[in-house]
Amino acid sequence: MTDNAAAPDHTPTDEVAFGFRKVPRADKSGLVRGVFDSVSGRYDVMNDVMSGGLHRLWKDTLVRRLRARPGQQVLDVAGGTGDIALRILRPFRDAAPDARPRVSVLDINEKMLRVGRDRGVDRGYVSGLEWACGDAQALPLPDRSMDAYTVAFGIRNMTDIAAALREAYRVLRPGGHFLCLEFSRVAPLLAPAYDAYSLRVLPVMGRLIARDAESYRYLAQSIRTFPAQDAFAEMIGAAGFGRVSFTNLSGGIVALHSGWRT
Repeated sequence: MTDNAAAPDHTPTDEVAFGFRKVPRADKSGLVRGVFDSVSGRYDVMNDVMSGGLHRLWKDTLVRRLRARPGQQVLDVAGGTGDIALRILRPFRDAAPDARPRVSVLDINEKMLRVGRDRGVDRGYVSGLEWACGDAQALPLPDRSMDAYTVAFGIRNMTDIAAALREAYRVLRPGGHFLCLEFSRVAPLLAPAYDAYSLRVLPVMGRLIARDAESYRYLAQSIRTFPAQDAFAEMIGAAGFGRVSFTNLSGGIVALHSGWRT
């Protein structure tokens, strides 16, 4: 993303961004669901291909920062395929059930959840792992019920990001940790190559590998309508979180944002 790109307007209106086009606010969640319905079966394969495997390192960084502990209640939002949840549980694979964190995976897309459930069973992760279909903007959870909230590459697809952040704050206990991994604004020297790759090459790869160029065109465009690092950090703070910070990964291709429930 180039430095002179116009900052996106995140004021609630009757229309919201869906990639580079505006759609009625009420229609966006259905359009996003359609994207992930289409790519669910090849989603993780495409993640490996389009990131050159870097997404694995980025997700490992999030899990290391989380430092999950036995008995903790962790909510992983938009985590349907289980990539983050299984990473959180991996160090506890041989531990007794009461010596593991409990991870609840919530996703609005049932097809993505099916992929995750199957993967969890195949890898022997049953205890300590729950799956639920739900909306991050209206979490089906009590106040102050979670110790940590993670979301990786999902928040930019939400219709009302501010509402999702407020819900994250609501369900976290005091001292709870919010961690968000998301594509962000790259360093200026990387911008020309990054723009050419993500806007031109990714849709072609999507067509060849996932048989869906349009979904990957949307996913590349959605990065450019998501707030830059500082602006998103301000949104996290506005939701009530304290000690807000972010760390750029791979030259700002991705940023890991952190906040704490006061």
